[in-house]
Amino acid sequence: MTAVEAQPETKEIGRDRRRKEDARLITGRTRWTDNIQLNGMLHMAMVRSPFAHARITSIDTDAAKAAPNVLAVLTGQDVADDQGVMATAWPLSAEQKSPTHLPMAVDHVAFAGEVVALVIARSAAEARDAADLVEVDYEELPAALDLKEAAEDKVLAHPDLGTNVSAVWVLDSGEAGTGGNVDEVIAQAREDGIVIEREYRQQRLIPAFMEPRSTVVDPTGEQITMWTSSQIPHITRFLLAATTGTSESKIRVIAPDVGGGFGGKLQTTPEEWLVFVAAKRLGKPVKYTETRSESLVAAHHGRDQWQRLTLAATKDGRLTGLKVDLLADMGAYIGLVGGGVPVLGAWMYNAIYKFDAYQFKTTNVITNKAWVDAYRGAGRPEATYAIERLVDELAAELGMDPLELREKNWIKHEEFPFTTVAGMTYDSGNYEAATARAKELFGYDELRAEQRERRERNDTVQLGIGVSTFTEMCGLAPSRVLGQLNYGAGGWEHATIRMLPTGKVEVLTGTSAHGQGHETAWSQIVADRLGVPFEDVEVLHGDTQIVPRGMDTYGSRSLVVGGEALVLAADKVVEKAKPIAAHLLEASVDDLEFKDGRFGVRGTDQGIGITEVALASFAAHNLPDGVEPGIDAEATYDPVSFSFPHGTHLCAMEVDTETGETRMRKYTCVDDIGVIINPLIVSGQVHGGLLQGISQALWEEAVYDDSGTLVSGTFTDYLLPTAADTISFDIDHTTSPSTTNTLGTKGVGEAGTIASTPAVVNAVVDAIRHLGVNDVQMPCTPERVWKAINTAGSGGETVDAAVPHLSTEEGQA
Repeated sequence: MTAVEAQPETKEIGRDRRRKEDARLITGRTRWTDNIQLNGMLHMAMVRSPFAHARITSIDTDAAKAAPNVLAVLTGQDVADDQGVMATAWPLSAEQKSPTHLPMAVDHVAFAGEVVALVIARSAAEARDAADLVEVDYEELPAALDLKEAAEDKVLAHPDLGTNVSAVWVLDSGEAGTGGNVDEVIAQAREDGIVIEREYRQQRLIPAFMEPRSTVVDPTGEQITMWTSSQIPHITRFLLAATTGTSESKIRVIAPDVGGGFGGKLQTTPEEWLVFVAAKRLGKPVKYTETRSESLVAAHHGRDQWQRLTLAATKDGRLTGLKVDLLADMGAYIGLVGGGVPVLGAWMYNAIYKFDAYQFKTTNVITNKAWVDAYRGAGRPEATYAIERLVDELAAELGMDPLELREKNWIKHEEFPFTTVAGMTYDSGNYEAATARAKELFGYDELRAEQRERRERNDTVQLGIGVSTFTEMCGLAPSRVLGQLNYGAGGWEHATIRMLPTGKVEVLTGTSAHGQGHETAWSQIVADRLGVPFEDVEVLHGDTQIVPRGMDTYGSRSLVVGGEALVLAADKVVEKAKPIAAHLLEASVDDLEFKDGRFGVRGTDQGIGITEVALASFAAHNLPDGVEPGIDAEATYDPVSFSFPHGTHLCAMEVDTETGETRMRKYTCVDDIGVIINPLIVSGQVHGGLLQGISQALWEEAVYDDSGTLVSGTFTDYLLPTAADTISFDIDHTTSPSTTNTLGTKGVGEAGTIASTPAVVNAVVDAIRHLGVNDVQMPCTPERVWKAINTAGSGGETVDAAVPHLSTEEGQA
């Protein structure tokens, strides 16, 4: 028998803790950027192009300059020499075509909403009024709007590039040596197996965060200070210095309380750059806060892909091959990480399944629409949607229960760690346990029986059951891996722990929260690791002067990367404190043990608390020779791998076959996210993620008209759900600790969004499949569902297996 070392009793990790942040967030004592008021502060308004593609022939600013309390009106020509450029951090290859993206257009515009002039006045209202007085003349040009036509270069979004194809990137298991030749496997399946071919549309979405983007820049001190509603203050500081010629040491970026991001604030934005330039030029503080309409039109968008997919299987349902061919709309410019978003899904289309061969290809296409970048899940939701829809299609072809087919093909728990056909090594998981628990909570067999009964009596309202079994890779990621993928930064994270002489603890983290509850969860980790009270830990973040090193927050990396940096820093604190504690206890360092915040001498009742050591170190009256005062420590953690949470999501949808109306009956999910730090925070993350994925399935879509105008530019037209539109979710967890980090954690921030969309659409299609429907294009509005039912077998909204890429954009009406 192997002896297992006794573990210290857990006090905080795994405990429901109300968030420390909530007191100020709920009561309004917040630090939103738009709340910031500075002496002499000016306000900025933007003039934006109404055209998707045009030359700027003239700009008349005289009337705006004469307006009350206007201090400056600037055009692209005025700031051409000092506005810098917007960076692209993830070129897929040296051959990538990337149009130059200036913060403010100089002589042409490439999407409706692009900034062409700005007005600075003493109040925001006066700035907006004066902006309306700026007269801009345009020569309208043909616009590349349809993704498939743009891929064929029928109209060029940027004629100087000579093509709309920005980059092509391929992952092939045969070439990589992780599997066979996918074309041969598919050809074999055509002879003696089954081949499923489908084309799915990932509609364009808008990250509709609660707080619109806002920026304040104060140039009046020794440093230029920028407050901005951002997920990435450290990256913003670096890129401001790199692109504007300002010394990095002269820039301080602060992300105060940030009201949501979801990837939508994982950008360095033209507006930030223009406020920075204007403040420097005028020598006064300047603030810009976008309107909601500006946010919908000009903040970056998400998703927007056509997915052409081929799935090969044997006649008994064993998956053998998968081929993925994407067209990915980049919009008018290549965003900060936008070019790499499709690649983030490249390793996830194979999901939890075992394949013999696999090929992924993305063609990134430039159009004259707002640029596309990371949105919650970033590439992983698209991949999960495609494979989970395909597996349901195969189950229908075979007449098998969709869960039975999945179990036949998924990686068994005893097979971990498992290297997939895409070359990714999953460290841990138990799909059987998560699925069994989900079926139990959901009442799967009972709902299937009810479904059969409704079909037998030809009920007007049919019941559909949707399945989504998913995994994702998160915790972006080992720096060497990112380097191999041409990513412009590392995947490490930094933390510092300060042991204050009063017994309190300050934690400095390079992660930057925008609603995740970092201050609470980080306090729990440090409290357990150092044995100090939860209430005595203060977490500082989001300020590049207080926390000079960090890689910020995105990709479910904060806990699995930033949390590990905390652990390393805490362990260093203990190690630094040991010789001082031994000296004070007149004992040997080798005889000390540390438990529950105290150093004890083995075999005695002697001991001293770590906070007492901190005070003694501060006083420095009695330190060992050669030991410096202070037991503060810092650490940088570079992950050794991604983490791989997984789960099973089950959804029951009722569909009225006469009207196309859909109604959610039940939703159950069981996720395995490794060790849970704070169950209450996790529940909030899962609930929010679920609703975003469900919303893509049922409601949200950014729609452009034939001239390139966003016609869903308000919340009247861009539909977001309210509490009245959804139901209570049943959530639970199984636990397979990650083996690649100390805490055993996996990411949770994106899981709900990744898994829920296919669960809902599978349920909608399952409800009406017996009527001849095998697809409904998202969002599954009543009109689309009704059309799918009434045109089944004759084209319409259903997608036939033999249909190649369609020639026009469906849904772009």
